[in-house]
Amino acid sequence: MAAFTFFYNPMSRAQIARWALHEVGADYDPVLVRWDDKPAAFVAANPMQKLPTIIHHLDGKDQVVTEAAAICHYLALTHRDAGLLPTGQEQGDYFRWLLFAAGPVEQAVTSKAMGWNPTDRQEMTVGFGSFDRTIDALDGWFADHDYVCGSRFTMSDVYVGSAVDWGLQFGTMPERTALKAYAERCRARPAYQEGKRIDTAEMQTLQGEG
Repeated sequence: MAAFTFFYNPMSRAQIARWALHEVGADYDPVLVRWDDKPAAFVAANPMQKLPTIIHHLDGKDQVVTEAAAICHYLALTHRDAGLLPTGQEQGDYFRWLLFAAGPVEQAVTSKAMGWNPTDRQEMTVGFGSFDRTIDALDGWFADHDYVCGSRFTMSDVYVGSAVDWGLQFGTMPERTALKAYAERCRARPAYQEGKRIDTAEMQTLQGEG
């Protein structure tokens, strides 16, 4: 048995976890989750039935990890030799932007895609304030930094980079110069390219079946 079981569908946020798995060189067994036929082991592991989900088979005890941001950081923790954890001086930036992407960015992009734009009064209540301020904050950071932690790629960039990559690809983020440059740096990672090749091939297979 591999160290990790990876429940995925290539047409989902599981692409983020696959990239992370390849960044650390994790030993994993992939288990395809079809939307109309979900494996019982997956449903048991994650009652939300959301992807990605991983199970770490660790010292005789299975550790389930869900939520793409959590999976990314967990893999960095369990594969310290990969060098993707933040140093002491990088921790503030690392966690700030990792959780910013998982919270305000995710909320802002999803809300706009669903056609909901909060009023000025509602902006005081919602976690992201406004779409424009959220994107401006992200864009402003990468105007002055190559990666989340400055000049060095860390696991936080897998999650933040995926958010920017998808946002630009699907038009849910504006094509700002700094964001486009950041996305290109992330796309140049060998692990990103390895994961993308696998997911693209699987998507083509699934589409052929349909």
